[in-house]
Amino acid sequence: MRYLPLTDDDRRAMLGAIGAGSVEELFRDVPNDKLQSAPLDLPPFSGELQVERRLAKMAARNMPAGAGPSFLGAGAYRHHVPAAVDHLIQRGEFLTSYTPYQPEITQGTLQYLFEFQTQVALATGMEVANASMYDGATSCAEAVMMANRTTRRHRAVISGGLHPHYREVTETLARFIGFDLDCVGPDVKGEEDLASRVDDRTSCVVVQYPDVFGNVRDWTALAQACHAKGALLVVVVTELVALGALKSPGEMGADIVAAEGQSIGNALNFGGPYVGLFATREKLIRQMPGRVCGETVDADGKRGFVLTLSTREQHIRREKATSNICTNSGLCALAFTIHMSLLGEQGFTRMAALNHAAAVQLADRLDAVDGAEVLNATFFNEFTVRLRKPAAEVVEALAGEGILGGVPALRLYPDRPEMADLLLVAATETNTPEDMDAFATALREIL
Repeated sequence: MRYLPLTDDDRRAMLGAIGAGSVEELFRDVPNDKLQSAPLDLPPFSGELQVERRLAKMAARNMPAGAGPSFLGAGAYRHHVPAAVDHLIQRGEFLTSYTPYQPEITQGTLQYLFEFQTQVALATGMEVANASMYDGATSCAEAVMMANRTTRRHRAVISGGLHPHYREVTETLARFIGFDLDCVGPDVKGEEDLASRVDDRTSCVVVQYPDVFGNVRDWTALAQACHAKGALLVVVVTELVALGALKSPGEMGADIVAAEGQSIGNALNFGGPYVGLFATREKLIRQMPGRVCGETVDADGKRGFVLTLSTREQHIRREKATSNICTNSGLCALAFTIHMSLLGEQGFTRMAALNHAAAVQLADRLDAVDGAEVLNATFFNEFTVRLRKPAAEVVEALAGEGILGGVPALRLYPDRPEMADLLLVAATETNTPEDMDAFATALREIL
């Protein structure tokens, strides 16, 4: 059968082979009060067709981002992904490939990871990058831990412009691993003074670029202030397309860049899987988490690729490990690499220009609506709007009109009631002038 392949005879044979009298005997070490004493309150079993129909009906209650005009952002962005990307990553040698321990038989995997690293380093303006992380949030937390190891300090300053989910992941690791965080409150206008918080105990300052409210700041002066105190600057990027138009973190003096690569090659996918990016200065490479693919030559002098500088075993020693991440988002990294290769440098910068132009057009339309005010002085493709009514109510009303109008700030900051009227709005190359007109018209009617 498709989902229940074992027969009663199969189970009896397996139990006999291991010397167990019953399936229940396999759980004898679990205390009785921890075992489920009655069936779960779930519907009775149904045929496959009936289950598919029921789940499809439940799923139809959602409005997918592609079902109408979507202006969602806040760390997850809808971009056009060429059909070639999905076609190529579903080739058997890519789709079924696992960890490339034996370089003599995994040259294809190692080569695309090497190319991926090169693309990430170029986009971020850094010298080296690893072969990917799980996602942007865990990359951010790993960046702080790397800064702690490098500086031998254990206090990080966290910008109020950092996405709260990234901050929460870092806080979780801080609680269990044991380091301190100085978290600044949300900074809607992007005017916080972080340099004044850096002292001789600070391992790093973590900023987002553009920040969660869409503000764009040049962090060069902050990098200099960090370095003067022996601390590192960690720059987090949730919308990688922005780096096709903005000054790179490397140019600003960043020591570590932690980013989310979902925007390139990877669709929204209801929250994942995503692909974390991680880049740093060459002098810090041995403190970098994850894997690194390197270029070499074989015994015949031919170009080849290998995992280098560290082994997986280095990262599974728990408390002695550089990091406990011992794999990477391989297939998502491949999708990223294929999409970036199809774009090329000119295509990447052109895509960034289209995003910014779309956001400017949308901001002008929304700012002209009575009861709506765009708060940003600078932005790339995302900005914050203050509304006359609670943003959550407005979003629900817009959804009723078939428009996904953005993310209420209160959803990210549930303990900040003063943000109830703030809406985070993003525009990408997928948004047409007609989409923007529909958004502005509906918003005007709702307000």
